[in-house]
Amino acid sequence: MKVAVVDDSDSSLSLMSGLVAALDNVEAVPFSRATDALIWIGQNPVDLVIVDYLMPSLNGLGFIELFRRDPKQASIPVIMVTSSESKDVRYMALQLGATDFLTKPIDPVEFTARVNNTLEAHRAHKAMADQSAWLASEVARATERLLDREREALLVLGRTAEHRDPETGRHLTRMSHYSWLIALALGLPTDQAARIKVASPLHDVGKVAIPDHILLKPGKLTPDEFAIMKGHAQHGANILAGSQSPLLQLACEIALSHHEWFDGSGYPNGLSGDAIPLSGRIVAVADVFDALTTTRPYKTPWSFEDAHDHLRTGAGCHFDPVCVTAFGSVLSDIRDVFEANRE
Repeated sequence: MKVAVVDDSDSSLSLMSGLVAALDNVEAVPFSRATDALIWIGQNPVDLVIVDYLMPSLNGLGFIELFRRDPKQASIPVIMVTSSESKDVRYMALQLGATDFLTKPIDPVEFTARVNNTLEAHRAHKAMADQSAWLASEVARATERLLDREREALLVLGRTAEHRDPETGRHLTRMSHYSWLIALALGLPTDQAARIKVASPLHDVGKVAIPDHILLKPGKLTPDEFAIMKGHAQHGANILAGSQSPLLQLACEIALSHHEWFDGSGYPNGLSGDAIPLSGRIVAVADVFDALTTTRPYKTPWSFEDAHDHLRTGAGCHFDPVCVTAFGSVLSDIRDVFEANRE
């Protein structure tokens, strides 16, 4: 362990450094100038600092104040050596971050015992901190592995609907990336945007409950058929409901709300404005845009410009205007996703 000893008196510096060096596995690093010590400590790890109070230019109190400004030094113990009996000095040192005090003239027995005890306490603190850091990293790795499995399971579940509906193709990949880009453009935290990206492919999972003669019909649906088709939003929510997983809870929210319209004319619950969950408002934009720009049996693909115009025209009616604006701000990224994931 390394101990920085700071004292402008050569005799005191020599005495304290010798006593420190006599301890097992401890190295003394002496400094006669406080500023030199601060510079060196800023570049080298230490386990303890012993600093004299009365020094020219920068005294012990000033040293401790500057030393504690560095967050990396917050847990390093500091012993201040002083011949002053003033309680004010000691109070100030404690407020600035001193750990202990030694009184001049130095008593070698007391000095050795206090320094050794302080180093042992710091060694134990470091060991505990290292163990805590290791445990935290192991927990983080285990959590990430669980999340990876959960994300994989969600993607597989989302593909259930995709395989029943041949129109979708790589729709899930594109619209989930579009949703993620919109969320980031809205300023959502990166972890929240990532959750929307992972959960959004389940938006149409309720289509597994729609009869084939309706789901696979190549032409326009009749009003009665469309009424049955609209039930996929509630079916999806029913499939995903009741989970303790935050990702599945978000997927349930998206499945239920991504066909709501901003003006309240959507389904299944006729929600409007901010009453529609933000995740649903985001996915609505991404879902419709992808549907417009891809080939379907009943339509040819729209151009990017026409599809974007449709979103802007529908802002405030079908779509949340803020989400449409966010979409437009990342249109070049949207195009990149489309090009990378063509049918």
